[in-house]
Amino acid sequence: MTTASLLDAAILVTSAMVLIALLMNVWRMLKGPSVTDRILALDTLYINSIALIILLGLYNGSPLYFEGALLIAMLGFVSTAALSKYLLRGDIIE
Repeated sequence: MTTASLLDAAILVTSAMVLIALLMNVWRMLKGPSVTDRILALDTLYINSIALIILLGLYNGSPLYFEGALLIAMLGFVSTAALSKYLLRGDIIE
């Protein structure tokens, strides 16, 4: 086997593991016993989706996927901070 095919196989196996983690995050977000568990599952969901997009970019060899992952990271951080602030104070903008 060549190095490229080994790298492709490793990326596919890692993508399958990240996909399983995404499914478990969705399950926790839907079933979570409290709102904080659901927010934490949503936070982990966007982090795992970033990992999956980066793996797809590595597999295809395209740098455009990395820009999309960066955009999702920024939006995910802001949304998690806004949801947490809403839970603490009941108001996002003071």
